[in-house]
Parts: sequence; C-alpha cells; structure tokens
Amino acid sequence: MRAVVFEEYGDPGVLQVQDVAEPHAGPGQVRIKVHAAGVNPYDTKIRRGFTKDFAPAKFPAIPGFEVAGVVDEAGDGAEFAVGDEVVGWSAGGSYAEYALGGNITLKPAGLSWEQAVGVPVAGETSQRVLDLLGVKPGETILIHGAAGVVGSVAVQLAVAAGLTVIGTASAANHDYLRTIGAIPVAYGDGLLGRVREAAPEGVDAVFDTAGQGGLEESIELRGGTDRIVTIADFAAAKLGIQTSSGGSGTPEEVRAALATQLQAAADGKLTIRIAETFPLTDAGKAQSLSESGHARGKIVILPQA
Repeated sequence: MRAVVFEEYGDPGVLQVQDVAEPHAGPGQVRIKVHAAGVNPYDTKIRRGFTKDFAPAKFPAIPGFEVAGVVDEAGDGAEFAVGDEVVGWSAGGSYAEYALGGNITLKPAGLSWEQAVGVPVAGETSQRVLDLLGVKPGETILIHGAAGVVGSVAVQLAVAAGLTVIGTASAANHDYLRTIGAIPVAYGDGLLGRVREAAPEGVDAVFDTAGQGGLEESIELRGGTDRIVTIADFAAAKLGIQTSSGGSGTPEEVRAALATQLQAAADGKLTIRIAETFPLTDAGKAQSLSESGHARGKIVILPQA
C-alpha cells in the first residue's frame, strides 16, 4: 500500500510516500480503508522529535492517528464488520491507504469523511477541558483561539451547555465566531479591556487553545489561576496554570462521547470547518500549513485521492 513515511526527525521534507506492507487485522481488530486522515499539531511534534524523550517514533514511521474510513477486514471477535463506516483513532499511522482501527465508532450516514475526521481529537479535547473547568449553565467562558479547530468545537459545546462564550480570534474570523454562537474579541494589545467590555460581570473560566499569549490577562480577569486551563502553552506551569495534554475517561466513555458529537455534526448542530484537503503526496504541505497556525479549519489528508 501507499503510505507517508519518515525515517528521521526533521522538517516536512522528511515525509515521503512509499510502498509499504499492508497491515492485517488480528483477533478483535479491524482494518480500515482510509478515506480521510486528520492532521493535528501533535503529528508535527512527533516528526520534529519534540516527543522523542517520552514517545519516540519507531522508524520507518507513518504519521497520523485520526482516521475515518470503511472496514475492509475484520479479525475474529471484532466488534465491527466489513463494510462498516467508522471514525476515531487508529492503532498506528493513518496517513496511509489502510490502517488498523483503535478506538473507533460508527460514522453517521450523511456525514462526509472530511467532516467526520475533524471530530475525534477536537471533540475529545474540548469536552475534557470543559469538564476540567467544571463549567455550568449560565456561566461565562473565555476561549482563546476560538476560531481554530479545537476552539470552534469548544465554543459550540459550551454554547450547547448553556454558557456565554467570549472568543479571541483575528478580525477575519469574527463573523464566523458569531455564526457558532460566540462573542468575538480581537487578541493582542488591549485584550483585557475588550474582554471586560464584552463580559462586564467577569469570566468564570478560561480555555486556552492557542498558546499565543493571553494567559497573564486571563489571570487578571479571573483574579488568580483558578479555572484556567491551556492545551497549547507549555510554559504555563511557570504561571501556575494547569496544562491538559492527555486523554481522560475510559475508552468506552471517549467513544460514547465521540458518537454523540458525530451525530450532532450529522444533524447540523456541530460545525466542523474544513481548511483544505491534500493527497498523500502533499502531506508535507499539509503539515506545513498546520505548523503555520494560519489554517482556518481542519486540515485533512485523503489517501484514496
């Protein structure tokens, strides 16, 4: 099969499409014909070697772990059958024509592959942090990077939970934030005053998805570090702010939440904005766009293209 492979750490140029051996489903496993693979910031961190001290790549490595596709091989005792359309996390690289399924669930009918593959990571991350923050209906939450993939899903989950959402983003994304229920404010100098104007009674919690500043202002808004969580600013510990960088809940709980979020997307109640799609041969361009921080939505690789 064709797959994106890297055999050393480095810039996007180390990503190459190669013919590699196909994986096969063992007992309890399924193999997925991959129709869409999600590109995530963590993919680029692995490629650059930022995780090698605690999660080294096994060369030759296939990047990616977010997957949507059709089961085409099922091992004895597998929960899913050949022909099932599934979404979730792969057990191995997903930038490939085939991948083994990890924690997956059925894809609702009518939901595109691109939209579906944008849900697992953003949905799990958003719900995990909202739970950590202990948000309640009627409260106000400030979400930094609200127009990003995780940020926009967090906005929608928070709005659906009955919160008022203040979202930081560039001016070009303010109309989009309004369409998903957030009150937009521009980031940068003067942020504190703009947030106070938008939320004169204060903010009850802060979720930083961007990692590009705003934490000191968040501390001032909150009157301390309580109920502030970041997923992107790993210098936050110096400020006494909690960082959340791993999954929570049992696999069954995560999968149940994913199924609910996928159905919401299929029903038009959860919007997944797609920035751009790429074939396997342009995986380097896809990861470069991810690293730029300028993608307006989910970046997706289409291995069957």
